[in-house]
Amino acid sequence: MSLNNLVKRLQDVMRNDAGINGDAQRIEQIVWILFLKIYDAKEQEWKLLNDGYQSILPDRLSWENWAKDNKDGKAMTGEALLNFVNNDLFPVLKNLPVSPQTPMNQRIVRAAFEDNNNYMKNGVLLRQVINIIDEINFEQYQERHAFGDIYENILKSLQSAGNAGEFYTPRAVTDFMVKMISPKLGERIADFACGTGGFLTSALKVLEPQIQSVNDRTLFNNAVYGIEKKALPHLLCITNLLLHDIDTPNVHHDNALEKNVKDYTENDKFDVILMNPPYGGSEIEQIKTNFPIELRSSETADLFMSVIMYRLKKNGRVAIVLPDGFLFGADNAKVAIKKKLIETMNLHTIIRLPHSVFAPYTSITTNILFFDNTQPTKETWFYRLDMPEGYKNFSKTKPMKLEHFNEVIDWWHNRQAIEVEGFDKARCYTAQEIIERQYNLDLCGFPHEEEEILPPDELIANYQQKRTALNADIDRILADITGILGIKL
Repeated sequence: MSLNNLVKRLQDVMRNDAGINGDAQRIEQIVWILFLKIYDAKEQEWKLLNDGYQSILPDRLSWENWAKDNKDGKAMTGEALLNFVNNDLFPVLKNLPVSPQTPMNQRIVRAAFEDNNNYMKNGVLLRQVINIIDEINFEQYQERHAFGDIYENILKSLQSAGNAGEFYTPRAVTDFMVKMISPKLGERIADFACGTGGFLTSALKVLEPQIQSVNDRTLFNNAVYGIEKKALPHLLCITNLLLHDIDTPNVHHDNALEKNVKDYTENDKFDVILMNPPYGGSEIEQIKTNFPIELRSSETADLFMSVIMYRLKKNGRVAIVLPDGFLFGADNAKVAIKKKLIETMNLHTIIRLPHSVFAPYTSITTNILFFDNTQPTKETWFYRLDMPEGYKNFSKTKPMKLEHFNEVIDWWHNRQAIEVEGFDKARCYTAQEIIERQYNLDLCGFPHEEEEILPPDELIANYQQKRTALNADIDRILADITGILGIKL
């Protein structure tokens, strides 16, 4: 089938359904059906590889027995289909019996549906959506690979789907961070607020070419670990990993901040942590009690920084996106977190990102911090990545690309101080210099144009001159319009 117009066809059908309200619900509706279709294709593979494989799904809920339309007039549709989905399919999937002994590739089904819903109210339209999705043949590698690109576009569309945009990090950013971290097969890689799984899949793209044996395939399948608090991105992430040939997606529908950081053991630690944690949010007092008193912050991103430091293995590596507020924040908790970071970790690089990287979701200016658990910080390099030539802003139609990081990648392996028009673009600061700044990391930032402050009489004269010129422009435009219309004033 042609996959290029798949999403458009699905959206066109769902726009006629009274139960669907907005892009976020449309995406959620597409994805739970997609998940079951992809899961069915995976189960066919698992049955071929393991004669003893037993599905966690009751027979009546297998894709073949309720979703597939054999064009014989017997496929469920209308009220019968709605009744089945709402009163049988969803209740059973939300309550599938699972235990610690249940394999992860079966547990994910219940986790995927626990907080998701069917929004469609028209059973005929629902049948049309299911039939369009059933056209995809996931058993053919080329078609499955092509669908990976379509799925990426679904994730991108989240950026303009209200608050759902917070779960999508531009692919150029995730790919750059993974490239600099350079994960190796055999390392455990985590994202404790993984959203749709962008960092995890970027890491898998680097790991896959390293596979040379059956044992390597096992290492690959167990390489990534994620936690996601919200239902829609959790479902999106599991589906994303299944598409990337991870048969047992180790992604938990949970809140990574709900466990006391002092309870983490060596088994809870990771070699690589890649994150773009939620920022701007706040946590309840009960969550804060999971952290030492000096590290208790109201800011979600601050708490994730502490979790990372507690869950990073010795010699482990981190790349994390954080807003400017973390760099210059001077409240007690932020200072304490930065002090712990400098004293216990090696904060070796901070990349200042240009504005609008996350547009249209947020205009907040962000940074990428790179650190490792090798030694206390001795020095930190700062690098300001300026807006590419020809760009005023990034946008949905002109997003950031990996090639925009080329200057940083070239500099990374041959570091030197850079000054542009009297402003530091790249510079190294010692840990002592940072301590003397009270842990203010707002360095090598973007220069601001300074407005000239004039004496009052000159300022008034300037404004009067501008008003006279503006009035003249308005009079000229009005004269042109009235002349064209033949109106006399």
